[in-house]
Amino acid sequence: QVQLVDSGGGLVQAGGSLRLSCTSSGRTFSSYAMGWFRQAPGKEREFVGEIVWSGGNTYYADSVKGRFTISRDTIKNTAYLQMNSLKPEDTAVYYCAAGRGTSARAYYYWGQGTQVTVSS
Repeated sequence: QVQLVDSGGGLVQAGGSLRLSCTSSGRTFSSYAMGWFRQAPGKEREFVGEIVWSGGNTYYADSVKGRFTISRDTIKNTAYLQMNSLKPEDTAVYYCAAGRGTSARAYYYWGQGTQVTVSS
């Protein structure tokens, strides 16, 4: 059974940093990308960025470009979302997912989500 477990959320002041982790068990995703999405209350789930598992290429939403960095550890089967210069508008539940592209519909496996709250 495939399982993604994301963790690392919390409460941080504006301008601070957090690092989220997403660990996969059950299989590897060499033919997929590991994506990060977020969903704020009352809003649709939004693409944050992705890392292509094979090769490590990354892509980001304009709203986080230059502040967020996605990386992966292929030995640990873990992806990371390093978030710097956080803003209150980054507050959301963050999800990792395995799939490809910018649409949530293109992702097949999802983590349970981790809350990130940025105070002003």
